[in-house]
This record gives sequence, structure tokens and C-alpha cells, in this order.
Amino acid sequence: MQSKSILMLPDKVNRHRLFGSVDPVLGNKPTTKERMADLQNKKDDYLFHIDHVGISRVRHPIQIHSETSPAIQTSIATLELTTSLQRESKGINMSRLTEHLESYRRKGLTADLSLLCHFAQELAEYMEENRAEITLSFPWFYERTAPVSGLTGLNHSDVSIKVAYEKGRPFTATVGLRVAVTTLCPCSKEISEYSAHNQRGVVSMSVVIDPGTSYQHDWKVILLDAAESNASSPLHPILKRPDEKKVTEGAYENPRFVEDMVRLVAADLYEMEDVQAFTVECRNEESIHLHDAVASITYDKRKTVH
Repeated sequence: MQSKSILMLPDKVNRHRLFGSVDPVLGNKPTTKERMADLQNKKDDYLFHIDHVGISRVRHPIQIHSETSPAIQTSIATLELTTSLQRESKGINMSRLTEHLESYRRKGLTADLSLLCHFAQELAEYMEENRAEITLSFPWFYERTAPVSGLTGLNHSDVSIKVAYEKGRPFTATVGLRVAVTTLCPCSKEISEYSAHNQRGVVSMSVVIDPGTSYQHDWKVILLDAAESNASSPLHPILKRPDEKKVTEGAYENPRFVEDMVRLVAADLYEMEDVQAFTVECRNEESIHLHDAVASITYDKRKTVH
């Protein structure tokens, strides 16, 4: 039998010293908050007012309520929290931003617009500023059923929300959805003896709404329908052969250029009473080209068009 070798290791403290750890340096600066310098609150003329200052790329769980199944789901949001900063103030107390977020986590942070409005207002007041803004994005999941077999799976789209508070003014909100769809080329269908090339397109909508309005329906579902109902076909997570036949023939019956897509979606958004302004873009990853095709429309219903 081979004898086992035993490694004689130094203890953990000495192992750390071996790899460069040293004892703390004895200093003479204060160690309690009350005696520490507070540079952020130093007052002077700092040349400019700052519109937005804060933290970004914050990853945080958020609860989503949906009119589609699953009705309640938890997703991971990427957040940006900012406030204004007066000219005479050197900086903001950034730790208060995550403190405020934590307080809402404990109360139950959701993607509800009314709650996010309260979040922004309370954040501004906590930071002793006149303005605050919260921006977040997250994947939202919803069931999709195959048209023939009835098999169901989950699709997802990317949601974005920006809520802004300014003292003495109404809240503003911009909501967005990024939806993948199928588009079939009308030109290819027209010129070919048979078949037509198609591709996956991405419809991106950014919509200005009044967060104070009482909505009867889920805006995520409404924007999803605006994209999918105008496409050649929606996407499905599960398709059996009869489903695939139905979907591909349906796409052939509804060919769409990117130009067609943005105009059709824009028409739906224009007819929505609660929508004040919008931008819609369609971007196709072409199946017979290396480049993408892209089109976009921006429209503001608040402006008079002559």
C-alpha cells in the first residue's frame, strides 16, 4: 500500500499573510458617522443644476400582475433611480436610493404604475429634491396556445417603464414593450412561383400615457396585441405539425413589410384613447440578407397636426 502524504498548512491567518494580507493601518480619522465629514451636503456655488443623478443597472426582484396567465409572477427588473440636484448642493446621498428601494421591497414592490408614482414622489421627498425618476425593465411571461393542438407554453416580451415626479406637476409615464413576431415578405410572395421568405421581426413600442388615468385593462396585454395582431404571425413556444401548417399558411396570407408593420401598429396606438404619444419600430433580421430591415414612426397626439 502507498502511504498517504500529509500536507502541513499554516493556519488561515498566516495563509492570508503569505498571500499579501497586512494588519489594518492605525489612523486618526473619525470612525463614527456623527464625526465624519459630509461632503455631499457641503453648500457652495457648483456652477450647474443637475437634471438626473443617481444609480443605474440595479438588479432587483419585482412582482408583476397580468391579465394573462400566469396572473402573478416574479421577475428580475433592472432599475435606474435618479433625482435632481440643486446648483448649491455638491452631491446627493446615494445610499438613500437603495434604502428607499429596500423599504418598498419589504412592502411589496410591484410594476403597478400607481405604486411606482408613489415610489418616485416619496423618493424625491426623502432626498429633499423637487424631482425623481424611476426607470425599470424586465421580462414578462405569458401563455401562448398552439392554434390546432391546443398545447400551451410560455412566451416572453421585454417590458420597460419610466415614471417621473416633479413637485407641483402631474406624474408622467412612458411604458414600452418589445415583442418578437413573424413577418413574411410581400415582395417575395409576389415575384416567386411558390413560397416566400420570412423572418423573425421585433416590434418595439414606447408609449406616453397618463398614469393617473384609471385603466380597465392591462396595458402590457394591449401593446402585445397591437404587435401580434398586425404581424404575419405571432410566435409560439410549442408547435406540432398541424400547428406549423396553420401558422405558416396564416403568415403566407398576411405578408408584411417593416413599413406595413409600423403603420399598422401606429394606427392601433393612435386609436387608443389613453395614449398621448408613441414611437413604434419594427426591425427584421432578414433571412436572405446579412443586414436588417428597419422602420419607425414617432407621433404625438398632443400636438395639432395641420
